[in-house]
This record gives sequence, C-alpha cells and structure tokens, in this order.
Amino acid sequence: MGGCFSKPKPVELKIEVVLPEKERGKEELSASGKGSPRAYQGNGTARHFHTEERLPAPHPYAGTQDCVEAAVCHVKDLENGQMREVELGWGKVLLVKENGEFHALGHKCPHYGAPLVKGVLSRGRVRCPWHGACFNISTGDLEDFPGLDSLHKFQVKIEKEKVYVWASKQALQLQRRTKVMAKCISPSAGHSGSTNVLIVGAGAAGLVCAETLRQEGFSDRIVLCTLDRHLPYDRPKLSKSLDAQPEQLALRPKEFFRAYGIEVLTEAQVVTVDVRNKKVVFKDGFKLEYNKLLLAPGSSPKTLSCKGKEVENVFTIRTPEDANRVVRLARGRNAVVVGAGFLGMEVAAYLTEKAHSVSVVELEETPFRRFLGERVGRALMKMFENNRVKFYMQTEVSELRAQEGKLKEVVLKSSKVVRADVCVVGIGAVPATGFLRQSGISLDSRGFIPVNKMMQTNIPGVFAAGDAVTFPLAWRNNRKVNIPHWQMAHAQGRVAAQNMLAQEAEISTVPYLWTAMFGKSLRYAGYGEGFDDVIIQGDLEELKFVAFYTKWTGVRQALQEGGLLLGSPPAQPPSPCRGDEVIAVASMNYDPIVSKVAEVLASGRAIRKREDRRYVLAHRERILSLHAADLGRHAGAPGTEAKPWGQVPTSNFPGSPTREPESSQCLPWAAWLTSREALAASRCSPPKASAATKGWPWRQDRPCLFSCYWDWSPVGALQHIRHYLKIKTHTF
Repeated sequence: MGGCFSKPKPVELKIEVVLPEKERGKEELSASGKGSPRAYQGNGTARHFHTEERLPAPHPYAGTQDCVEAAVCHVKDLENGQMREVELGWGKVLLVKENGEFHALGHKCPHYGAPLVKGVLSRGRVRCPWHGACFNISTGDLEDFPGLDSLHKFQVKIEKEKVYVWASKQALQLQRRTKVMAKCISPSAGHSGSTNVLIVGAGAAGLVCAETLRQEGFSDRIVLCTLDRHLPYDRPKLSKSLDAQPEQLALRPKEFFRAYGIEVLTEAQVVTVDVRNKKVVFKDGFKLEYNKLLLAPGSSPKTLSCKGKEVENVFTIRTPEDANRVVRLARGRNAVVVGAGFLGMEVAAYLTEKAHSVSVVELEETPFRRFLGERVGRALMKMFENNRVKFYMQTEVSELRAQEGKLKEVVLKSSKVVRADVCVVGIGAVPATGFLRQSGISLDSRGFIPVNKMMQTNIPGVFAAGDAVTFPLAWRNNRKVNIPHWQMAHAQGRVAAQNMLAQEAEISTVPYLWTAMFGKSLRYAGYGEGFDDVIIQGDLEELKFVAFYTKWTGVRQALQEGGLLLGSPPAQPPSPCRGDEVIAVASMNYDPIVSKVAEVLASGRAIRKREDRRYVLAHRERILSLHAADLGRHAGAPGTEAKPWGQVPTSNFPGSPTREPESSQCLPWAAWLTSREALAASRCSPPKASAATKGWPWRQDRPCLFSCYWDWSPVGALQHIRHYLKIKTHTF
C-alpha cells in the first residue's frame, strides 16, 4: 500500500515549527526549534499555515452571483431566546434572537441532520435535540460533540424594522462547514522514522485530536495508526445498520487526510511504547519516534469462554466486515445474541426483519438493568417481544454446538437449547492496553489509563483519550470514571490536542448517549452509574417517557433514623424531584428534554443545589441559632411577610452558591431538623401561626429550616413539598 496510508520507510527528515511568543519557555512540539511563518494570531494562539495556503477572506463567498438575500421577518416577530426556520428560496436558515441581536445559521445539525430549531438555545449556543452537539450562534463553530463539522454563519442586517439574511446558495445546500485548517509544511513526511505527534488509535478521539491540531494552526507531522484496515469510520453505526458499507461509514474521505497532511497507518499494531526514548515499536518491527503521544487504543470485545467457542459463525461486532457477514448469515435463519446491552439489543432489533428468529441470552433479569433501571428495561423488553424477539434471561451460554464446523445450537446453563445459525456476542469489553503494561504509563487494576482533566497521563508529553481511560468527571465532584461513549471520545480528543499545544484546556463535557430500536430513539445524558432510584414520568407502556436517575446518598434513612421526618415517605411521591441528586436522565419521544438537562448540567448548575445534609444534621443547633430570623420569616412569623415559593433566599444558608439562582431555578426543600431540646438550645422562639401559614400543622418541637434545590419542574417540586409538610396553602 502506497501514499500516506502505508507504513513509511525510515529516512531522516528535518521538521520546522514555531510556537507563540508566550509559549517560548515551554517544551516545544518540534525538536528543531526552527520556525514556520506566523500567519496570524487569534484567541491568544499563533497559527501557522503552509505558504501556499491562502487565509480566509473577510467574507467566505467570493462573489455576489452565488448569493441570495431576502427579508425573513419583522424584528418584533421573535422574542429574545426564540429560534425560527426561515426560507431563502435556495434553502432554509435557522434564525436566532438572543440579547436583542439576530443570528442566522445552518438549520440542520451536520452530525445526523437534526432540525436545530427543535433544539435548546442557551448561553449563546444551540444544542442539537437528538445527540447534544452544540454550536456557537455568533460563529457557527462546533463547541461540543458529537460530529466534526460546524454550521455556516450567514450575514444579518436590519432595515426599516425588517430582518434580512444574506447567504451563499452553495452553503444553504451543504448545511455543514469544515473549519479552516493548517497544512503540513514537511515535504515527503511519509518517509521519516520520526513524527512530532503520534496518535495510537484512529477512532473518534484520535481523529478529533488530529483535526484540532490542524485547526489550531499546528503544521508539523501527525501520524495516526490503527489496527483497522479502514480509515476512521462511524463505529456506533455498525450495530444499528449492519449492512452499511465502509465507504458509507467513513468519517472523512481519503482526500481529506492527504489535503491536510494527516497520515494514517492502517493495520498497524503497536506492541511496545518506550517513554524514556519517546519511541514506539510496531508488530512488524517498524519503529517510530515521537515528540507528543496520544493513546486512544479503544477496547477489545469480550468473548465467550464456553465449550465450542472455536466454532464458525460466532462474531463480535468490531468491523464493517463483521457486521456485513452477520447480516448475510442471518437472512432467513436463526440468530442468537448473547448480551442485552446496547450493542446486543441494537443488533437484535436490526435482525428481526432479516432473520427467521432472533433470541437474546442475558445474565441479568431485564435488559439495560444496570444502566436504565428495571422498569425502563422491562418496557423496552416488552417492545422487543412484540417484535418477535425471544428472551432467555438470568442464564448464560454453556456450550456452542456445531455441525460440520459451523454453529448449529446454543446450549444454555438453564438446560435450554436454542437453534442458531449465527451468534453475536455483546457481553462487554476490556481496555486494549496490554501493550502498555511494561511502559511505565500507569494503568489501574482493570487496565484503564488514568488521566487528569487535561487528558494527561503520569508521563509528560503522553496523553490518553477514549474508551480506555478513566478521567475526573467535573460535575460529579471529579469522580474518576470510564465512559465509553462516542461523544465523550470526541471531547477528550480535542482536549488532548489543545493541551499538546499548551492551551491548558480541561474536560467538562456532559456525557450524552443515544440508541435507536424499531424506529424509537432513546436518549440519555449524565452519568447514572450507581443510581439509587428512578423517577418515571410519562407512559412506559406507550414508550413515551422521561426517566430521572437520582442519588439518595443516605438522606432519607438518616432523617428517619434521627426522628426528623413526620412519617415515612411514600414509596412513590408525586414528584420528579424527590431524589437528593439527579445524576442522569433518559427519554423516549420527549425530545428535547435530554438536551435541556444536558445544557443545565453543562452550564455549571446542578439539577438541584447541593447541600451537605450530614453537616446540617450534625450542626443543627448552631444553624438554627444563626438563622433564627430566617426561620421565623419563612415560617410566617408576625411582623414579617412570607416569601412565595421560588423566592426563598439561599445566600444566608451554609453551602450556598456564590450567586443567587434565578427564581425559576430556586425551589424549596424542607427537612425537620430538631427536637424541643435543640430548639431551646438554639434560643429561637417557636414559629407562630399567621394568615400566611393558616392550616399548616406546625409542631412546636420541630421547626423547619428551608433550603433550596434546583429542578426543571417547579410544579412537581411544590407537590412534593405539600405532601411532606401536609401544606394546605401554596403561600410561603
């Protein structure tokens, strides 16, 4: 194989690169220290372009003959925070009004074509309703993933109270824009035994890292190596569309990599990493030196260890060839899927229209139980059963029987025997990091690569991203987690690239996951591992629902044991807010609720205000003493005016945010905190009844301390409070 997609022959080559002035004292990416011409400086980062590359003109369209202009609305037709699709004759545009200004962008998400008008507008960006990608409304640039391309930004002008949009006809039809990128300035770079940046793994993390480097003006050599025989492709599509061809899955065409000097070594397996000498060794003996290294090897699927595991027609879906063979073998025959996770269930759903029969074998009681909970899992299981899928739950495979070397039956530990002509195994994966065990790069007990917020490993100049890493999840108190999501790999690849360029970026994206089965799309945002409760709204039977995954963190039990509740809480309080902490949300047929929640989390707010209840319980007397006035006011003491719900101030309470939340985000939460003895110790007079509190069953030995938490549904929260306090009036 020739060109930049084959393994290069080792010859010497000098590489030149220049860093910005403010980075001169830091470790340089290039060993030579010589400079390429600085094209321009933006956002504090010097950008270097090939001398033949022309800088973008003030306007991206060369002439007016390719453009169209039209009045699309009156200035008063849109309120602040509103979006609208408008027609220009050659295509539609997304018109946005925020802070009194109008912006015009491409109206479809470049990832899968979702209509952005149905998305979420917040903080100067619009979030895709399907998969959570975010775009800056001022520039059209992609700010959060998934996807690789940005939106076109069109000119807007106001004349005589009318809004005019001026746009390129070509841009209106394409609906996507690739950011300006630098090109490699090293001639014949493909024949060198050294590279400036080496990326092990050409999945989403590896590709985004390479593209980000070029977008930030990096013009030195970049090499991607992959075990695959294909250029980077959309791997999540494999289990959703098993007959898709490699060219349909490709993320970028071959010409893209050649144009920007991103070399791809296919079928290249790294077996050794020498961090001391900054060198990797491939399986065929080829050696390649590097300056910066990104490890994005992904994961390896687990396989069955039962008797007969060597028989033919048993697959793990890893490549397009695997997926295509499964479809061919399953047509009109019997298919068995082992594992009821996302991959297994997606494969089962796809094969129902192709195979004679589809059976699913799972060790758990319900599909998706650990991820989505039992109630949601059962609802999805019923959907599959209605589509002729047979389930064998709480069992596993004990033997694969063959006839003439090919699979014929799957024997289960429950003694069931299932006919099978093809079997797909989807029982999880392990990080593909075995080649790092003697490298000095830290691995945890499970084989994952721990990284910090900048995606740095324990070795300077070595970064890691994607399915094989554990990283601190910012909005979960920097808990170290592994999240093998396609979207998360994109974000990690970009952060790694930015920190290779000493930009000190940190990973902060909100995990976002999606799947599609039988024409139904399930979306999920957050990190719900270890949830304690699931709150369902909607109709599970009709598969139209929102599920909130919450953490109790022992609050309910602590309050009960301390005698601090009026009574035991009901099994199902009528509120989507009863959990102490909402850590994830899933929905089906309720778009864009998941994107709304993701945007709340991404904005730095929690679904509710975090409050250390253990601290409150341990120091209740002191708290009551310090906040006696607030207690009296919120209890409606004489001489004070009770606050309506949603306006309870939080700045006077321990653990409060530094700024007041908006009233729409500020909701009351009540806990009985003390006994008559504690009340006496606090020197606080018992709250007295008033017109505002008429009908409240106050108990003299249990005054109430108000705190706040945030949620998107104030009505549900109010119902929750009424239930616990048995309040007969809504006035506080």
